[in-house]
Amino acid sequence: MQLKYLRTLLEGQEHIQRIAGLAWSPNQQKLAIATSDRHILLYDDAGERRDKFSTKPANAANGKNSYVIRGLAFSPDSTKLAVGQSDSIVYVYKLGESWNDKKVICNKFPQTGAVTALLWLTSGAIIAGLEDGKVRALHCKSNKSQSLYGGDSICISLASNTKGSGFLSGHNDGTIIRYYLTEEASEPLGRVVQHPVPPFALAWPQGGFCAAGCDQRIIFYDSVGRQQRCFDYSRTEGEREFTVAACSPNGQAVAFGSYDRIRIFAWSPRQSAWSESASKEISCLYTLSALIWRRDGARLALGSVSGAVLLFESVLKRTIWQDKFELIFVAPSQLLVRSLAEPTQQMTIESQLGLEIDDVRIMGKDNFLVGRTEESLILCDLTRNLASEVPWTASGRHERFYFENLHVCLIFNVGELSLVEYGDNRILGSVRTEFVNPHVISVRLNERGNANGRENKKLAFLLDAKTICVVDLVSQQISGQINHETKIDWLELSETAHKLLFRDKKLRLILVDNYSGKKQTLLSNISFVQWVPQSDVVVAQSNSNLAIWYNIDLPEHVTIQTMRGEAIEVLRENGRTVVRTQDGPSEHSYQLDEGLVEFGTAVNDNDFGRAVHFLETLGDKPAAKAMWHNLAIISLEEGNLRVAQRCYAALGNVSKAYYLAEMIEQADNFEQSTGNPGIHCPEVRAKLALLGSDLRAAERIYLEQGDIEAALGMYQQLRMWDEAVALAERRGYARLPELRQQHMDFLLETEQQEKAGQVLEDEGELQRAMSLFLKANKPARAARLALKTPHLLQDEQLMLQVTEGLVHCELYELAGDIAHRLSRPEAALALYRKGGAFARALELARVVSPQEVTALEEQWGDWLVSRKQLDASINHYIEAGATQKALEAAVGAKQWRKAVQIAKVLDEPELIQRYALDLSKHLAFAGDLDGAEDLLVRANLYRDAIELLNRHGKWERAYVLGEKYLKADQLRELFVQLGSSLEEQGKYRDAEKVLIAVNEPDLAIAMYKRRELYDSMIRLVEKYHKDLLDSTHLHLARQLESRGKFKNAELHFIASGDWKSAVHMYCSSSRWEDGYRVAKQKGTEGASQQVAYMWAKSMPLESAVRLLSKLGLLDTAVGFACDSGQFEFAMELCRFAGKPTDEVHLKIAMSLEDEGKFEAAEAEFLKAHKPKEAILMYQHAGDWQAALNVAEQHLPDAINEVLVGQAASALETRNYQDYEMLLLRAQRPDLIIEHYKQESLYDDALRIAEEHFPAALNDLRRLQAQQQRGQLQGEDSAGDSRAYLQRAAEFAKREQFRKAAECLMQIDSSNAEDSATLERALLRAAEIVNQFLEGKDAQDLAEALGPRLLAIKQIGPAAQLYLAADLPKQAVDVFIRAEQWSKARRLAKEIDAELLSYVEQQQKSRLKTEGNVEQLADIDIISALDLLAEQGQWQRCLEKAKQLNASVLQKYVAVYAAQLIREGDCINALGLYLSYGAPAIEEHFNIYARIALDCLSLREEQSEGGQVWSRLRDFLYRLLQSLRASDHVQAKFTSNAEQYLMIAHYYATRTACRSLPSLQPVAVRLSLSLLRHTDVLPVDKGFYEAGMDLRQAGREAEAFVMLNHYLDVCEAIEEGSGNLVDHSDLAATDFPSSVPLPEDIHLKNEPNLHEEVREWVLAVSMDQQVDQLLPNDDRGLYESSLGPNDTPCLLSGYPVRGRQPVTFQASNNQVNRDVWSKFAVAVKMSPGSQVTDIIAFVEKWQGTANYVMH
Repeated sequence: MQLKYLRTLLEGQEHIQRIAGLAWSPNQQKLAIATSDRHILLYDDAGERRDKFSTKPANAANGKNSYVIRGLAFSPDSTKLAVGQSDSIVYVYKLGESWNDKKVICNKFPQTGAVTALLWLTSGAIIAGLEDGKVRALHCKSNKSQSLYGGDSICISLASNTKGSGFLSGHNDGTIIRYYLTEEASEPLGRVVQHPVPPFALAWPQGGFCAAGCDQRIIFYDSVGRQQRCFDYSRTEGEREFTVAACSPNGQAVAFGSYDRIRIFAWSPRQSAWSESASKEISCLYTLSALIWRRDGARLALGSVSGAVLLFESVLKRTIWQDKFELIFVAPSQLLVRSLAEPTQQMTIESQLGLEIDDVRIMGKDNFLVGRTEESLILCDLTRNLASEVPWTASGRHERFYFENLHVCLIFNVGELSLVEYGDNRILGSVRTEFVNPHVISVRLNERGNANGRENKKLAFLLDAKTICVVDLVSQQISGQINHETKIDWLELSETAHKLLFRDKKLRLILVDNYSGKKQTLLSNISFVQWVPQSDVVVAQSNSNLAIWYNIDLPEHVTIQTMRGEAIEVLRENGRTVVRTQDGPSEHSYQLDEGLVEFGTAVNDNDFGRAVHFLETLGDKPAAKAMWHNLAIISLEEGNLRVAQRCYAALGNVSKAYYLAEMIEQADNFEQSTGNPGIHCPEVRAKLALLGSDLRAAERIYLEQGDIEAALGMYQQLRMWDEAVALAERRGYARLPELRQQHMDFLLETEQQEKAGQVLEDEGELQRAMSLFLKANKPARAARLALKTPHLLQDEQLMLQVTEGLVHCELYELAGDIAHRLSRPEAALALYRKGGAFARALELARVVSPQEVTALEEQWGDWLVSRKQLDASINHYIEAGATQKALEAAVGAKQWRKAVQIAKVLDEPELIQRYALDLSKHLAFAGDLDGAEDLLVRANLYRDAIELLNRHGKWERAYVLGEKYLKADQLRELFVQLGSSLEEQGKYRDAEKVLIAVNEPDLAIAMYKRRELYDSMIRLVEKYHKDLLDSTHLHLARQLESRGKFKNAELHFIASGDWKSAVHMYCSSSRWEDGYRVAKQKGTEGASQQVAYMWAKSMPLESAVRLLSKLGLLDTAVGFACDSGQFEFAMELCRFAGKPTDEVHLKIAMSLEDEGKFEAAEAEFLKAHKPKEAILMYQHAGDWQAALNVAEQHLPDAINEVLVGQAASALETRNYQDYEMLLLRAQRPDLIIEHYKQESLYDDALRIAEEHFPAALNDLRRLQAQQQRGQLQGEDSAGDSRAYLQRAAEFAKREQFRKAAECLMQIDSSNAEDSATLERALLRAAEIVNQFLEGKDAQDLAEALGPRLLAIKQIGPAAQLYLAADLPKQAVDVFIRAEQWSKARRLAKEIDAELLSYVEQQQKSRLKTEGNVEQLADIDIISALDLLAEQGQWQRCLEKAKQLNASVLQKYVAVYAAQLIREGDCINALGLYLSYGAPAIEEHFNIYARIALDCLSLREEQSEGGQVWSRLRDFLYRLLQSLRASDHVQAKFTSNAEQYLMIAHYYATRTACRSLPSLQPVAVRLSLSLLRHTDVLPVDKGFYEAGMDLRQAGREAEAFVMLNHYLDVCEAIEEGSGNLVDHSDLAATDFPSSVPLPEDIHLKNEPNLHEEVREWVLAVSMDQQVDQLLPNDDRGLYESSLGPNDTPCLLSGYPVRGRQPVTFQASNNQVNRDVWSKFAVAVKMSPGSQVTDIIAFVEKWQGTANYVMH
């Protein structure tokens, strides 16, 4: 523990000013200080002085200085202060709760001696220690005092325990006495220990007590006085006696005060021992006279004899929780929680078990605290200052806490839910559940009070997803369990817990009465539900309605009102109850009827007067009736008769009101006579039971009173004679015969003859009973009585009457029984048959007439069938041998097993066919597929058998069966149709199996392609068309690339082995990372580096540097940039990367050198710190002076090398003078001598040696002598290379340069010493040709020498050779062959502009051959685009063209579209123009027309559900807008485009109409209207579609004409002549008669459909009932035809007729009003259909329609 100085309240004086006492108020708000001048100072908790008052002496006559204060103590409620004085009195001052309250003395307690110590226990008593050794208790309420005990010496100290229930007193003789004021004492009273010295410092912490005094020792004792530990400070320098001690409020720390020092001792729970934790030395404080802890243990105040008062903070540690709370640990088991937002709010949390709190968390929206100790869990409600500590074993700290309930905390751990009520130190209850969502757990704890005073604590939770369990937490018993058929997602108990609401997953709201267990569904589609606070009213939201149950006991009475938004909560405050809703950003509130809410509360609280008063204010409102009824029931249950009478009177139930008035009168009389409550009156209780229809209870009450007459009278009054007679019999009633006679008289008077007969039958008077039964028209009773009584059967007249009565009542079976008993079997059989008693009839027939048994069985079966008892009739038909009827009955009764067994007996297929399909379905469902197949085959239903097998996936068996019984084309058609059906159902694998079964893998491949299931498609291609696999992969990749599905496209590119296309795809779409990945994984290292370089170029420089550095390609990228001439980019890369730019400058210099810009190149070489390369450049260029200048300035070491090189150049020109001079300047005479030696010029060599190199003279002279003697070493053959070189030198010296060159050219790989010799010879030959030959000699040698130079990679010398020989083209070709394009262009530009175009053409050709699009684009973008087009990479081609300009883009769009049209892909061609626009360019008009015509020629199955025609319509509309805004508005194509637009609009509209049944007639009209455009449309297609639509609509005559004309057109197409078409049947139409014939018929790929049309037309032509003519209307025209002045309807194509057609604001076109109305209704009924799009397009095309739908 640490002591932190806070402030000084009173400064110390230089003389004794002893602080007499200190006292903290329990509420921690006030600190009282008693000074030596007998004043009380009051400070607030911040240490500011707020008040001061003086004390008074016991006797004023003694004067104010006659006493001193000996002690201070605050009352437990902090409103009073006790002051003990030395003048033998204790005053109690009332301070009040605020600072401004007046301070008055409310109690004074005179004592027998001076007060020496004082404390105020929390139990209420003030304890005072006196000078005479007595200890007294002072009671403020009674203002009396009592002596508790007396000691042998003066009481010098008092100390209370932490609970405030007991205290210790220390006496001057060392005695320490313990005393308890309560009966909870667990320790013995009396003297505990004899301390060695007077215990001036005495404290009572937990687990024992401690004392200290003048011996400078602190001793800790256990609870029985045994010494536990002693701290001896007698040898500590500066330590003096201990004068005061104070125990912390939690008992875990004790402070001792001495001279200038405070010592703090703390209890360690883990070590179970006391130890010194802190010591504070305060100089000049002097001896401490008072010491006190604040109630929360966070402050320690001390006072000294000098009058100083200091305030310290005592904490173990402090932490800040999420910048919201400060946690101050004042002890291991105690902490303070302080809000940083409101520092005045503070809560003390303490472990009641004294355990160390080691983990603290604030949860639940910062309103709750959870603390842990080793053995317990601490839960606190910070808003209400409630704390609970419950035992809790270590569980790994995996608990989950839920704080949604304000009264209880839910703790879930390892499948167990525990409940802890705040403020209660025990676990309220525990249950096992896996559902811990707060929405499915409801707890109610005494929330509305209890009339019976019993606790009401209930828990409802989910046992499983469909079961609710309700637990009484008081008794820990299950009070109810509710099972539900659906999962439950919300539940909540009412506040009184007698009702339970829950909602299931189907959004149904269910109410459960927890007392009766009754369950009732209230409402569906519930999205919100809540009990209204402090009531039993329920509010719920269903869709947009708000449902309110003001009386939940009558759930059928619900109040419904509309609302907006979603309900979020129900609030009840300030006398109002409102439901708040959220509607988007706005909020709404709906107020409930507070009166109705209040009524429910009043009824629940049994406040009947308030409930009646409220209902009287309602008047005649509909809800009032149910409330009066409810209040009446409740008041009767509570025995409040007057309230019940008032309720029934309000309900208009006069009888009950009058009845209750009688009961009230009887109750009042009983109460007056007996003095007991009137409700205890027996008559009243009996009537109450009667009112509740509880007759047994009323009877019991009467019998308890011994009044049997009243009970009998009650039954007689209610006409319950049977009960009355039974009661009389049980009780032995004396007048029983008389009662029975009265009963009989009553029955006869009321004409209850049957009942009277029954009574007589019971009494044995059978004859009279029979008479009464017949009189009552109850012949059945009479017959049964006769059958039981044999002698009655002898009375023929009586039996005749009975039989006639039975027949009259149609009781034939009983009549038959009587006839049988009277030995009349024929009559009995007839009656049995008539009554349907066939079992009795069969039983009798087997005895008397066996030949009729079979007929009776069949009749029985027929009778059962007539009564829909088919299953019962089957066996009877079988017994009768009626197998066909048995089969019909078995099928009708769905007794499939029996039906199958019966069918197996039948052999004729005709008998089985009727039921075979149903039976086969049953067998297949039961798993007997073989039986189903056999049954269908036996019934000759082969096609159905095949379909059955196909449905169950038995394709192979079905195929075998089909091969056996069906034709080949039928079998294929069947399986292909099945495959299509399976495809539409999404069963692609099954469809594949079917198509493979009929050997149609191509159809399966096409199916997968349509459905974009490319993996399956590839699988089949690989299996059946392996040679097409690569091309298929490539085609799919291109298609996926055009759709933007790059990942899938990549897979197919790579699968086809074309990884380069995948890289190009990613790069062109700026997905560089993917491009780099593919290039790195699949390509070469150079390819990935090139992609990385291009990627970097597309990025900002800083990002590019980061990328290249990450990839480790920065140097490579710089090299790429330099190689491609992008030096600035390379420089920027180096600059951002912090790399030296030497390499870039070097590359720039080399480029400038190639361009001949030597001075600029020199500067760059020098920047690159490469003067050597600059020197070499000038040397190669022959500018020796410049080379020498660079060497002199920047590289002196290279001067000699330059001079040597210049000398070599002079030697080549045979300038021996300069040669010698330069080498001598370079101090290299040895080179001159060596050259002359090689040239055998020994005289010149000797001359030089003599002058400049004498050391070589001897060797030269020797060699000269050997030459002269012909003894030169080495081979001297003509073929030796050295000989050739020597001969060439001789020829050159004689200026025979051609021979010299030819001699050098004789050297080749076969005779050269090494490759260097060969290279040197060829270069020397080239130099000779360049310098000394011209004309034909130069050309001849150049043509021979040039290829040899190229072969050894001497590009520059070869080019120079050709230039010197005046062969410029060959020189350019040298650079072209070496792919040094920049040099080739530069050379061509210098020589001839035509050669420049030649170079460019060669480079383009090379790049095209290599397929290098990117580099080609840098040179000639058009060529690059052409290359992409040739490669089929149209997507990349169009994207690059789009980047140039619109004209280039449209050019390639047109080329691509033309290619698609040639391939028959008009749909993608249309999509192309929709994506890139269709300009009004005349060159494109033919393409537009071809696209339109091809799309209009498609079959409806190919139109993608009409979407193609909708897109064509939109395309033509945009095109026409462009045409009208251009110069082509009067062009012929514009009028054609308008016609195409109208046709496309009709097609799109027809497709939309076919999707809605209400618009099917309009679709037929459109098909007929399209026939007027057969000059554009394929004529056979138009007539086929119109005919089929008419046929489907049931208009067979018109369909026949159309389809017959279709067949004529098809024949004409096949014959190739239009003269075969007869147009006479269409004379009354506006269909064009002269139309172009298509090349192929419309149904060329569907021959079956064509044959079906032919057969139908043939069949109808034989039918005389069909007119086979088109009907005409009142105009004499066919209905769809346009007259001279008719306008076509825009939506149907028919003539606009009738009144008030619908017009448009932007055109003169019109629509028939009835058609427009149908479309408007369809838009409203099906807003998501295509009809909405049609209407929107029409109004965009023609302007807003002038139509208002009413």
